[in-house]
Amino acid sequence: MTKPIKKEQTLIMGIESSCDETAVSIVAGDKEILSNIVLTQLEEHKPYGGVVPEIAARSHIDHLNRLIREAMREADVGFEDLSAIAVTAGPGLIGGVMVGLMTAKAIAFARELPLISVNHLEGHALSIRLTEEVVFPYLLLLVSGGHCQILIVKGVGSYQRLGTTIDDAAGEAFDKTAKILGLEYPGGPAIEKAAKKGNPKRFKFPRPLKGKPGSNFSFSGLKTAVLRAKDNLCAEKNGILQKQDIYDLAASFQAALTDSIVDRLGHAMDNYLEYFPTGDHILVVAGGVAANCAIKERLKSLCDHRRFKLKAPPMHLCTDNGAMIAWAGVEKFRRNEFSELNAGAVARWPLDPDAPAAIGAGIKA
Repeated sequence: MTKPIKKEQTLIMGIESSCDETAVSIVAGDKEILSNIVLTQLEEHKPYGGVVPEIAARSHIDHLNRLIREAMREADVGFEDLSAIAVTAGPGLIGGVMVGLMTAKAIAFARELPLISVNHLEGHALSIRLTEEVVFPYLLLLVSGGHCQILIVKGVGSYQRLGTTIDDAAGEAFDKTAKILGLEYPGGPAIEKAAKKGNPKRFKFPRPLKGKPGSNFSFSGLKTAVLRAKDNLCAEKNGILQKQDIYDLAASFQAALTDSIVDRLGHAMDNYLEYFPTGDHILVVAGGVAANCAIKERLKSLCDHRRFKLKAPPMHLCTDNGAMIAWAGVEKFRRNEFSELNAGAVARWPLDPDAPAAIGAGIKA
């Protein structure tokens, strides 16, 4: 039997459509996830080895209304029970963002509900507070398909960027490397699966920026190194690679990428401790790449050595979902941070707008 909804209870609907997941969730202010519906478009984009923006936007249009009904039915609530509508307004693929935002605006207007525009990255950044009692500040490693950043999370809407990618994000590097190796899309799970059978020391791939000052990332050269190694192998073997060759390439790539992340994060930890030398030191890892077990194991070792506590949302909250947007909505609702109905969709929306421009980072900053 569904628990009855208290009229004074905060209930937020979260809508997420920034990339290739159409997601709707209802989350209560007491951290209960009443529903969390996610429709993935993997099969639609798999033939292309990556997300096609036009296909993604059209899929959001086709399915979003149905998913809203499903989420409300599962949560056993009506529009009259909702406190507000939270929606991703960026950053992301602008067509998809517009679909979600316009739908949320329509509901907010028709039902006279407050609208809360949410930064997709802030949804990831705050998601750990939905499942655990984590207080500000904390260090955040945000690793996803389109973004790779290290930030100090000082509070809701208050972020200090310590590092960002200057070319490819980690998720992009996984997807592009998987395509080079002939593995399935999405590349992250495919690389991780292949790497378990491979020798991570067979190929001496570069560790981009390792040992250099700062905490920025670079993965483009690593991806190119994999391509060259594969081409050299093909030349040696008359174009016929064994499965073990692919496994070893995947394992060596994953090891190099992980070493790079750990090195960059070590610098960020030093920087964080300059600002916050006392208290509990927490590292939160969020975003789709946070689901990679090999990366999390290395991060756990790093945290143990540096006396940080490693925390990550549950697997289903690491990838894009509506619950993280709804929870960000709860956090903003408590601060009376609402949006006007003329709020726009944006492709670029940095969490730290005052951070200096990172050459090459573009919208990933």
